[in-house]
Amino acid sequence: MRIVLGLLACVLTAACITNGRRGADAPPAVYDLGPAPAPASAGRPVLALDVRAPAWLDGEGIAYRLAYAEPARRNDYSRARWAAPPAGLVRQRLGEGLGLAALGQARVRCLLRVELDEFAQVFSGPREARGELRARLQILDRGRALLAEEAFAVAKASPSPDAAGGVAALTGAVDELTSRAAVWRANLAAAGRLKACEE
Repeated sequence: MRIVLGLLACVLTAACITNGRRGADAPPAVYDLGPAPAPASAGRPVLALDVRAPAWLDGEGIAYRLAYAEPARRNDYSRARWAAPPAGLVRQRLGEGLGLAALGQARVRCLLRVELDEFAQVFSGPREARGELRARLQILDRGRALLAEEAFAVAKASPSPDAAGGVAALTGAVDELTSRAAVWRANLAAAGRLKACEE
């Protein structure tokens, strides 16, 4: 009887260890920004889109910052990541939302350049977070002369204090940037500042 109980204990222990290892070795959750909203209406000056990001946004880590404890330190979630670097995800969603082609995919006279400065979930407390996006938008003519420039800062509350909440907040921030960029572009066109971009 003791032998049977001993064997049973060994089997159960091995099963627990194996299950623990499987959980630790499970692949991280992979996120993108989801389907884009309906594109802007046609008939505006056609622009190509180029999105750039600094070196610290080159990877696929989903970044967060504990502003209440270590505001100068960026961290990445260990069990979640982006499907591509943030610049690529923002380029796709912004391009679809504004009806723009990526740089090199269409013959256009002007370029909308987006320089990402921040793209992270920021915690103001252990259970309170927001997605922060900061970017500089420039419209350049064919010779790359600057026609217009504007800085945008967008913050959206995270529905949960985790990676999924950060993704949702940053997706909302990109959508708000898209809406604000569309208004900015329309105002520039109405003021006659984008005549060099007209076909």
